[in-house]
Amino acid sequence: MPASDPDAPFAGSAAASAVRFAIDALLVVAFAAIGRASHESGVLGEGGLGLLTTAWPFLVALAAGWLVSMAWRAPSAPLRTGVPVWAVTVTGGMLLRALSGQGTAVPFIVVATLTLLALLVGWRLVAAAVRRSRS
Repeated sequence: MPASDPDAPFAGSAAASAVRFAIDALLVVAFAAIGRASHESGVLGEGGLGLLTTAWPFLVALAAGWLVSMAWRAPSAPLRTGVPVWAVTVTGGMLLRALSGQGTAVPFIVVATLTLLALLVGWRLVAAAVRRSRS
């Protein structure tokens, strides 16, 4: 791997990939929590299961996105990994929400698409910029 590859020091490291997956998962949960809080439904709501109810479709889709894109090969790459993980997370999350009877109004789809783009691709772009500035 080239020295400029952000994942080169961790090539083959399951722990490094797990950390990056955890970052993605935490950001998806944060997205769900912010959405719940902004709609006055309370972050936990529904007997404490509200956040889980909102987040699970996107978390399942996130895992699928990691599998489809083989994200563990370059978990920090914005384009090679971030974009496909984001696309599968949004699409799969919306499909699972629809199948489970949760809302998929057009404004929610737009907000979710843009927010998850900023989160899932954004952290990778910031990390890449920091790496470039250090080298």
